[in-house]
Amino acid sequence: MDFYHRLLEAAGSDHVLRDEPMAVHTTFRIGGPADYFVEPADASALAKGIALCREVDVDYFVTGNGSNLLVGDGGYRGVIFHICHTMDHIQYEEQEGELLVEAGAGVMLSGLARQVSSMGYTGFEYATGIPGTLGGGVTMNAGAYGGEISDNILWAELMDETGAILKLEKEHLKLSYRHSVMMEHPLVVLRAGFSFKKGDAAAISDRVTELSRLRREKQPLEYPSAGSTFKRPEGYFAGKLIQDCGLKGFRVGDAVVSEKHSGFVINAGQATAADVMALIRYVQQEVEEKFHVRIEPEVRLLGEF
Repeated sequence: MDFYHRLLEAAGSDHVLRDEPMAVHTTFRIGGPADYFVEPADASALAKGIALCREVDVDYFVTGNGSNLLVGDGGYRGVIFHICHTMDHIQYEEQEGELLVEAGAGVMLSGLARQVSSMGYTGFEYATGIPGTLGGGVTMNAGAYGGEISDNILWAELMDETGAILKLEKEHLKLSYRHSVMMEHPLVVLRAGFSFKKGDAAAISDRVTELSRLRREKQPLEYPSAGSTFKRPEGYFAGKLIQDCGLKGFRVGDAVVSEKHSGFVINAGQATAADVMALIRYVQQEVEEKFHVRIEPEVRLLGEF
């Protein structure tokens, strides 16, 4: 049996594609073809797929909504395991003013946050506009508007490269600004648990509405992007540094520093990964020369550039 058919068998579904353009699966709408693109039926199928890749020495990467990802124009030589439409179970348990939530890695953060907020529990309002999945959010300790995953997470269930499953409590996840233990080791998030406190329903609803308004006004939601392109350097705001360099609207091909928010690089048409990378390098150079501050990309890079 060839590798393709072994992948089909391992995935537990018939959704195994060859030479699949990653531009279709990233919010940047950029990226060349992945050799194989797989939607595993569940965590067990994912484990089998990863085991197969290890057996035959094929690279693999697990992705959700592709919201913080820039894939090279040359694509990805290996297997993309896409879990955005699977591994999406959610379980709620209410007890004495507290909501316990268990959710799979494929759950969309925005949808989960809106559900938690609509139930009258507070602490997740910030995530109602984050376009990624729970797995990616936990991995990078995603956050916005003063909140982040580490505020309410209790534990995460992870799978290592051998297929072994381990459950780590919050204190062992090494959560810090856009960082976690999953970024230090080949660990894949399978599910996670959270706790939220009961709040004032009207205040929670108002906060969700306000954050939605702020996003529409301040962020270039009308263009494909990967969200904030750069991490916040300690003591500074990346967008302000970029703006003060006079780079708002600066472009390389169709990759453009957003006029609305300088911390975002947008795809204004047919931008390539090469365009984006050239723009990122130029912005880094200008900020470092003018302010002696090194700004690092927040967007994750994958594949052949």
